[in-house]
Amino acid sequence: MRMHVLALNPTDSVTDGFLPAAARLGLDVTVLTDRPAAHRGRYPDAELVECDVHDVRAVIGRIAALGPGDAILTNSDHLQTQAALAAEYFGLPGKDWRAALRAKDKAEMRRHLAATGLDTVRSAQLAPGEDAETLAAGLSYPCVVKPREGVASEDVVLAEGPGELVERVKEIRARRPEATLVAEEYLPGELYTLETLGDGRSLHVLGGFHTAVSAPPAFIEERLAFVAAHPEPVTAQVLAQLEALGVGFGACHTEFVVHEGRARLIEVNYRAIGDQCDLLLAEVLDVPLFAHILRTHLGEPLPADLGARTDGAAGVWYALADRAGTLTAAPAAQDRTADGVRLSYRPLRAIGTEQPHHRTNRDYLGALRAIGSDQRAVDRAVEAFFATERWEITR
Repeated sequence: MRMHVLALNPTDSVTDGFLPAAARLGLDVTVLTDRPAAHRGRYPDAELVECDVHDVRAVIGRIAALGPGDAILTNSDHLQTQAALAAEYFGLPGKDWRAALRAKDKAEMRRHLAATGLDTVRSAQLAPGEDAETLAAGLSYPCVVKPREGVASEDVVLAEGPGELVERVKEIRARRPEATLVAEEYLPGELYTLETLGDGRSLHVLGGFHTAVSAPPAFIEERLAFVAAHPEPVTAQVLAQLEALGVGFGACHTEFVVHEGRARLIEVNYRAIGDQCDLLLAEVLDVPLFAHILRTHLGEPLPADLGARTDGAAGVWYALADRAGTLTAAPAAQDRTADGVRLSYRPLRAIGTEQPHHRTNRDYLGALRAIGSDQRAVDRAVEAFFATERWEITR
Protein backbone atom coordinates (compact mmCIF):
# COMPACT_ATOMS: atom_id res chain seq x y z
CA MET A 1 0.00 0.00 0.00
CA ARG A 2 1.24 3.50 -0.81
CA MET A 3 0.77 6.75 1.06
CA HIS A 4 1.57 10.24 -0.24
CA VAL A 5 2.65 12.74 2.44
CA LEU A 6 2.64 16.48 1.73
CA ALA A 7 5.33 18.31 3.68
CA LEU A 8 7.11 21.65 4.02
CA ASN A 9 9.96 21.69 6.55
CA PRO A 10 11.05 18.36 8.09
CA THR A 11 9.56 17.77 11.54
CA ASP A 12 10.03 15.33 14.40
CA SER A 13 6.36 14.38 13.97
CA VAL A 14 7.18 12.88 10.58
CA THR A 15 10.66 11.57 11.40
CA ASP A 16 9.88 10.00 14.78
CA GLY A 17 6.13 9.54 14.46
CA PHE A 18 4.51 9.01 11.09
CA LEU A 19 7.32 7.37 9.12
CA PRO A 20 8.13 4.68 11.73
CA ALA A 21 4.40 3.99 12.08
CA ALA A 22 4.06 3.72 8.29
CA ALA A 23 6.96 1.26 8.18
CA ARG A 24 5.31 -0.90 10.84
CA LEU A 25 2.11 -0.89 8.80
CA GLY A 26 4.02 -1.92 5.67
CA LEU A 27 3.28 1.31 3.79
CA ASP A 28 5.43 2.68 1.00
CA VAL A 29 5.71 6.43 1.58
CA THR A 30 6.24 9.18 -0.97
CA VAL A 31 6.99 12.63 0.45
CA LEU A 32 5.93 15.49 -1.81
CA THR A 33 7.67 18.72 -0.88
CA ASP A 34 8.92 21.99 -2.32
CA ARG A 35 12.07 21.61 -0.17
CA PRO A 36 13.53 18.17 -1.01
CA ALA A 37 17.08 19.07 0.07
CA ALA A 38 15.89 19.83 3.60
CA HIS A 39 14.17 16.45 3.85
CA ARG A 40 16.82 14.23 2.29
CA GLY A 41 18.89 13.75 5.44
CA ARG A 42 15.88 13.27 7.70
CA TYR A 43 13.95 10.76 5.60
CA PRO A 44 16.55 8.50 3.94
CA ASP A 45 14.10 5.64 3.35
CA ALA A 46 11.27 7.70 1.90
CA GLU A 47 10.87 8.55 -1.77
CA LEU A 48 11.14 12.33 -2.18
CA VAL A 49 9.29 14.10 -4.99
CA GLU A 50 9.66 17.81 -5.64
CA CYS A 51 6.33 19.58 -5.95
CA ASP A 52 4.76 22.97 -5.31
CA VAL A 53 2.68 21.60 -2.45
CA HIS A 54 0.91 24.93 -1.88
CA ASP A 55 -0.77 24.58 -5.32
CA VAL A 56 -3.46 21.90 -5.25
CA ARG A 57 -3.31 21.60 -9.06
CA ALA A 58 0.40 20.77 -8.87
CA VAL A 59 -0.27 18.28 -6.07
CA ILE A 60 -3.00 16.51 -8.02
CA GLY A 61 -0.85 16.44 -11.15
CA ARG A 62 2.13 14.94 -9.34
CA ILE A 63 0.04 12.33 -7.55
CA ALA A 64 -1.75 11.41 -10.79
CA ALA A 65 1.64 10.80 -12.45
CA LEU A 66 2.87 8.73 -9.49
CA GLY A 67 -0.37 6.80 -9.07
CA PRO A 68 -2.97 7.86 -6.48
CA GLY A 69 -2.06 5.12 -4.03
CA ASP A 70 -4.16 4.44 -0.97
CA ALA A 71 -3.92 7.58 1.15
CA ILE A 72 -2.92 11.25 1.11
CA LEU A 73 -1.81 12.81 4.39
CA THR A 74 -0.19 15.95 5.75
CA ASN A 75 0.54 17.19 9.25
CA SER A 76 1.25 20.73 8.07
CA ASP A 77 -1.10 23.56 8.99
CA HIS A 78 -0.47 25.15 5.61
CA LEU A 79 -1.34 22.10 3.49
CA GLN A 80 -4.51 20.64 5.04
CA THR A 81 -6.87 22.08 2.43
CA GLN A 82 -4.65 20.95 -0.44
CA ALA A 83 -4.42 17.41 0.96
CA ALA A 84 -8.16 17.27 1.56
CA LEU A 85 -8.96 18.43 -1.99
CA ALA A 86 -6.47 15.98 -3.50
CA ALA A 87 -7.92 13.10 -1.47
CA GLU A 88 -11.43 14.02 -2.59
CA TYR A 89 -10.29 14.28 -6.22
CA PHE A 90 -8.88 10.74 -6.16
CA GLY A 91 -11.77 9.30 -4.13
CA LEU A 92 -9.60 8.60 -1.09
CA PRO A 93 -10.53 9.02 2.58
CA GLY A 94 -9.78 12.47 3.92
CA LYS A 95 -10.96 15.60 5.67
CA ASP A 96 -13.74 17.78 4.35
CA TRP A 97 -11.82 20.54 2.54
CA ARG A 98 -14.34 23.09 3.80
CA ALA A 99 -13.57 22.19 7.41
CA ALA A 100 -9.85 22.33 6.66
CA LEU A 101 -10.24 25.80 5.16
CA ARG A 102 -12.35 27.05 8.10
CA ALA A 103 -9.74 25.83 10.54
CA LYS A 104 -6.86 27.46 8.67
CA ASP A 105 -8.55 30.78 7.89
CA LYS A 106 -9.01 32.44 11.28
CA ALA A 107 -11.43 35.05 9.95
CA GLU A 108 -13.61 32.40 8.29
CA MET A 109 -13.59 30.35 11.50
CA ARG A 110 -14.96 33.35 13.42
CA ARG A 111 -17.61 34.07 10.76
CA HIS A 112 -18.76 30.47 10.66
CA LEU A 113 -19.04 30.08 14.44
CA ALA A 114 -20.93 33.37 14.66
CA ALA A 115 -23.36 32.18 11.98
CA THR A 116 -24.07 29.01 13.96
CA GLY A 117 -24.80 31.05 17.09
CA LEU A 118 -22.23 29.16 19.17
CA ASP A 119 -19.83 32.05 19.69
CA THR A 120 -19.29 35.55 18.39
CA VAL A 121 -15.87 37.17 18.64
CA ARG A 122 -15.57 40.77 17.48
CA SER A 123 -13.01 40.75 14.69
CA ALA A 124 -12.04 42.44 11.45
CA GLN A 125 -9.76 41.68 8.51
CA LEU A 126 -7.07 43.93 7.11
CA ALA A 127 -5.97 43.09 3.57
CA PRO A 128 -2.54 44.13 2.23
CA GLY A 129 -2.58 47.85 1.48
CA GLU A 130 -5.74 48.58 3.47
CA ASP A 131 -5.62 51.48 5.90
CA ALA A 132 -4.84 50.38 9.48
CA GLU A 133 -6.01 53.68 11.00
CA THR A 134 -9.55 53.18 9.73
CA LEU A 135 -9.63 49.64 11.08
CA ALA A 136 -8.23 50.74 14.46
CA ALA A 137 -10.98 53.30 14.96
CA GLY A 138 -13.71 50.65 14.78
CA LEU A 139 -12.29 48.08 17.20
CA SER A 140 -12.66 47.51 20.93
CA TYR A 141 -9.54 47.14 23.07
CA PRO A 142 -7.45 45.33 24.06
CA CYS A 143 -7.32 43.29 20.87
CA VAL A 144 -5.03 40.73 19.29
CA VAL A 145 -3.49 41.21 15.85
CA LYS A 146 -2.32 38.17 13.89
CA PRO A 147 -1.91 36.82 10.37
CA ARG A 148 -5.15 35.32 9.11
CA GLU A 149 -3.35 32.06 8.27
CA GLY A 150 -0.41 32.19 10.70
CA VAL A 151 1.15 29.50 12.89
CA ALA A 152 3.53 29.12 15.86
CA SER A 153 2.39 32.36 17.55
CA GLU A 154 4.31 34.20 14.85
CA ASP A 155 3.37 37.88 14.63
CA VAL A 156 0.57 37.40 17.19
CA VAL A 157 0.59 40.50 19.39
CA LEU A 158 -1.62 42.36 21.84
CA ALA A 159 -2.61 45.96 21.15
CA GLU A 160 -3.96 48.07 24.04
CA GLY A 161 -5.27 50.91 21.89
CA PRO A 162 -5.67 52.29 18.34
CA GLY A 163 -2.21 53.84 18.16
CA GLU A 164 -0.55 50.65 19.33
CA LEU A 165 -2.57 48.59 16.83
CA VAL A 166 -1.38 50.79 13.96
CA GLU A 167 2.23 50.35 15.09
CA ARG A 168 1.85 46.57 15.41
CA VAL A 169 0.36 46.37 11.92
CA LYS A 170 3.28 48.35 10.49
CA GLU A 171 5.77 45.99 12.17
CA ILE A 172 4.02 42.88 10.87
CA ARG A 173 3.65 44.30 7.36
CA ALA A 174 7.37 45.01 7.25
CA ARG A 175 7.90 41.25 7.57
CA ARG A 176 4.76 40.04 5.77
CA PRO A 177 3.72 42.64 3.19
CA GLU A 178 1.38 40.23 1.38
CA ALA A 179 -0.36 38.77 4.45
CA THR A 180 -3.98 39.48 5.32
CA LEU A 181 -4.23 40.27 9.04
CA VAL A 182 -6.98 39.72 11.57
CA ALA A 183 -7.66 41.93 14.59
CA GLU A 184 -10.00 40.43 17.16
CA GLU A 185 -11.08 41.04 20.73
CA TYR A 186 -8.77 39.69 23.41
CA LEU A 187 -10.30 36.62 25.05
CA PRO A 188 -9.31 36.36 28.73
CA GLY A 189 -8.81 33.08 30.55
CA GLU A 190 -6.50 30.14 31.05
CA LEU A 191 -5.17 28.59 27.84
CA TYR A 192 -5.75 24.89 27.16
CA THR A 193 -5.75 22.45 24.28
CA LEU A 194 -8.04 19.59 23.32
CA GLU A 195 -6.58 16.75 21.27
CA THR A 196 -9.02 14.65 19.26
CA LEU A 197 -8.89 11.75 16.82
CA GLY A 198 -11.75 10.75 14.55
CA ASP A 199 -12.51 8.45 11.65
CA GLY A 200 -15.45 10.44 10.27
CA ARG A 201 -17.94 8.37 12.26
CA SER A 202 -16.69 8.44 15.86
CA LEU A 203 -14.51 10.97 17.66
CA HIS A 204 -12.12 10.17 20.50
CA VAL A 205 -10.97 12.78 23.00
CA LEU A 206 -7.32 12.16 23.90
CA GLY A 207 -7.13 14.70 26.71
CA GLY A 208 -5.16 17.88 26.23
CA PHE A 209 -2.72 20.32 27.74
CA HIS A 210 -2.67 23.35 30.02
CA THR A 211 -0.46 25.89 28.26
CA ALA A 212 1.69 28.52 29.97
CA VAL A 213 2.41 31.50 27.72
CA SER A 214 4.73 34.46 28.02
CA ALA A 215 3.52 37.84 29.20
CA PRO A 216 1.96 40.04 26.50
CA PRO A 217 2.36 41.58 24.03
CA ALA A 218 3.73 38.30 22.58
CA PHE A 219 2.14 34.89 23.17
CA ILE A 220 5.00 32.37 23.34
CA GLU A 221 4.11 28.87 24.52
CA GLU A 222 6.68 28.15 27.25
CA ARG A 223 5.41 24.82 28.60
CA LEU A 224 2.44 22.48 28.23
CA ALA A 225 1.26 20.24 31.07
CA PHE A 226 -0.72 17.13 30.15
CA VAL A 227 -4.38 17.09 31.22
CA ALA A 228 -5.96 13.64 31.08
CA ALA A 229 -9.49 15.07 31.00
CA HIS A 230 -10.92 18.55 31.05
CA PRO A 231 -14.18 19.18 32.99
CA GLU A 232 -17.04 17.64 31.02
CA PRO A 233 -18.92 20.94 30.42
CA VAL A 234 -15.73 22.49 29.00
CA THR A 235 -15.07 19.54 26.70
CA ALA A 236 -18.69 19.56 25.55
CA GLN A 237 -18.47 23.26 24.59
CA VAL A 238 -15.30 22.74 22.58
CA LEU A 239 -16.64 19.64 20.83
CA ALA A 240 -19.83 21.45 19.85
CA GLN A 241 -17.79 24.18 18.15
CA LEU A 242 -15.59 21.62 16.39
CA GLU A 243 -18.69 19.82 15.14
CA ALA A 244 -20.05 23.10 13.80
CA LEU A 245 -16.78 23.66 11.92
CA GLY A 246 -17.01 20.16 10.43
CA VAL A 247 -13.98 18.74 12.23
CA GLY A 248 -14.06 15.00 12.84
CA PHE A 249 -11.53 13.16 10.67
CA GLY A 250 -7.98 12.33 11.66
CA ALA A 251 -6.13 14.32 14.31
CA CYS A 252 -7.04 17.81 15.49
CA HIS A 253 -5.28 20.14 17.94
CA THR A 254 -7.59 22.84 19.31
CA GLU A 255 -6.51 25.79 21.44
CA PHE A 256 -9.09 27.46 23.68
CA VAL A 257 -9.40 29.61 26.78
CA VAL A 258 -11.69 29.04 29.74
CA HIS A 259 -13.06 32.05 31.58
CA GLU A 260 -15.83 31.79 34.18
CA GLY A 261 -16.71 28.32 32.88
CA ARG A 262 -17.01 29.39 29.24
CA ALA A 263 -14.74 27.77 26.63
CA ARG A 264 -13.86 29.94 23.62
CA LEU A 265 -11.71 28.85 20.72
CA ILE A 266 -8.44 30.60 19.98
CA GLU A 267 -7.57 28.53 16.93
CA VAL A 268 -8.10 25.10 15.42
CA ASN A 269 -5.11 23.26 13.96
CA TYR A 270 -6.59 20.41 11.93
CA ARG A 271 -3.60 18.12 12.51
CA ALA A 272 -1.75 16.43 15.36
CA ILE A 273 -0.19 18.74 17.93
CA GLY A 274 3.50 19.40 17.25
CA ASP A 275 6.67 20.64 18.95
CA GLN A 276 7.25 17.24 20.62
CA CYS A 277 3.79 17.21 22.26
CA ASP A 278 2.46 14.56 19.86
CA LEU A 279 5.34 12.24 20.77
CA LEU A 280 4.66 12.83 24.46
CA LEU A 281 0.92 12.26 23.97
CA ALA A 282 1.51 8.88 22.32
CA GLU A 283 3.84 7.87 25.14
CA VAL A 284 1.80 9.04 28.12
CA LEU A 285 -1.42 7.54 26.71
CA ASP A 286 0.47 4.38 25.68
CA VAL A 287 -1.37 4.17 22.35
CA PRO A 288 -0.06 3.84 18.76
CA LEU A 289 -1.25 7.37 18.00
CA PHE A 290 0.49 7.79 14.65
CA ALA A 291 -0.64 4.39 13.39
CA HIS A 292 -4.23 5.27 14.32
CA ILE A 293 -3.98 8.53 12.35
CA LEU A 294 -2.56 6.69 9.34
CA ARG A 295 -5.28 4.04 9.49
CA THR A 296 -8.03 6.67 9.42
CA HIS A 297 -6.53 8.01 6.17
CA LEU A 298 -6.56 4.47 4.80
CA GLY A 299 -10.30 4.34 5.50
CA GLU A 300 -10.11 2.01 8.50
CA PRO A 301 -12.43 2.58 11.46
CA LEU A 302 -10.93 3.38 14.84
CA PRO A 303 -11.44 0.97 17.73
CA ALA A 304 -14.38 1.77 20.00
CA ASP A 305 -11.89 1.94 22.87
CA LEU A 306 -8.32 3.08 22.22
CA GLY A 307 -7.17 1.65 25.55
CA ALA A 308 -5.53 4.94 26.50
CA ARG A 309 -3.98 5.32 29.95
CA THR A 310 -5.06 8.34 31.98
CA ASP A 311 -2.89 7.98 35.09
CA GLY A 312 0.29 9.70 33.87
CA ALA A 313 1.78 13.05 34.77
CA ALA A 314 3.61 14.64 31.86
CA GLY A 315 4.50 17.78 30.01
CA VAL A 316 6.78 19.50 27.54
CA TRP A 317 9.08 22.35 28.55
CA TYR A 318 11.00 24.56 26.11
CA ALA A 319 14.39 26.22 26.25
CA LEU A 320 13.88 29.64 24.67
CA ALA A 321 16.29 32.08 23.10
CA ASP A 322 16.16 35.45 24.86
CA ARG A 323 18.17 37.36 22.26
CA ALA A 324 19.33 37.27 18.66
CA GLY A 325 22.69 35.69 17.87
CA THR A 326 24.56 32.45 17.29
CA LEU A 327 23.87 29.40 19.43
CA THR A 328 27.33 28.41 20.70
CA ALA A 329 26.52 25.89 23.44
CA ALA A 330 23.54 23.62 24.09
CA PRO A 331 22.78 20.10 25.39
CA ALA A 332 22.83 17.17 22.99
CA ALA A 333 19.83 14.94 22.45
CA GLN A 334 19.45 12.63 25.42
CA ASP A 335 17.11 10.22 27.19
CA ARG A 336 17.39 9.42 30.88
CA THR A 337 15.36 8.55 33.96
CA ALA A 338 15.53 10.61 37.14
CA ASP A 339 13.58 9.59 40.26
CA GLY A 340 11.14 7.57 38.18
CA VAL A 341 10.61 10.35 35.63
CA ARG A 342 11.50 9.66 31.99
CA LEU A 343 13.19 12.65 30.40
CA SER A 344 13.71 13.08 26.65
CA TYR A 345 15.48 16.19 25.41
CA ARG A 346 15.67 17.08 21.72
CA PRO A 347 17.52 20.09 20.27
CA LEU A 348 15.41 22.26 17.99
CA ARG A 349 18.25 24.52 16.84
CA ALA A 350 21.71 23.33 15.82
CA ILE A 351 24.83 24.73 17.46
CA GLY A 352 26.33 27.34 15.15
CA THR A 353 22.95 28.53 13.90
CA GLU A 354 22.49 32.29 13.84
CA GLN A 355 18.94 33.59 14.14
CA PRO A 356 17.08 36.77 15.00
CA HIS A 357 14.95 36.99 18.13
CA HIS A 358 11.46 36.25 16.85
CA ARG A 359 9.51 36.49 20.13
CA THR A 360 7.48 33.47 18.97
CA ASN A 361 7.66 29.69 19.21
CA ARG A 362 10.41 29.93 16.61
CA ASP A 363 12.73 30.94 19.45
CA TYR A 364 12.71 27.37 20.77
CA LEU A 365 16.23 26.03 21.28
CA GLY A 366 15.13 22.63 22.51
CA ALA A 367 12.23 20.66 23.97
CA LEU A 368 12.19 18.51 27.09
CA ARG A 369 9.53 15.82 27.40
CA ALA A 370 8.94 14.50 30.92
CA ILE A 371 6.67 11.59 31.91
CA GLY A 372 6.07 10.12 35.36
CA SER A 373 3.31 9.05 37.71
CA ASP A 374 3.46 12.07 40.05
CA GLN A 375 3.33 15.70 38.99
CA ARG A 376 5.59 16.91 41.79
CA ALA A 377 8.27 14.39 40.83
CA VAL A 378 7.97 15.48 37.19
CA ASP A 379 8.35 19.14 38.16
CA ARG A 380 11.43 18.39 40.31
CA ALA A 381 13.11 16.40 37.53
CA VAL A 382 12.46 19.17 35.01
CA GLU A 383 13.79 21.87 37.36
CA ALA A 384 16.95 19.83 37.95
CA PHE A 385 17.48 19.39 34.22
CA PHE A 386 17.25 23.08 33.44
CA ALA A 387 19.40 23.94 36.46
CA THR A 388 22.29 21.76 35.26
CA GLU A 389 22.18 22.26 31.47
CA ARG A 390 23.22 25.43 29.67
CA TRP A 391 22.44 27.21 26.43
CA GLU A 392 24.64 30.05 25.24
CA ILE A 393 23.91 32.61 22.52
CA THR A 394 26.70 34.86 21.29
CA ARG A 395 25.83 38.11 19.58
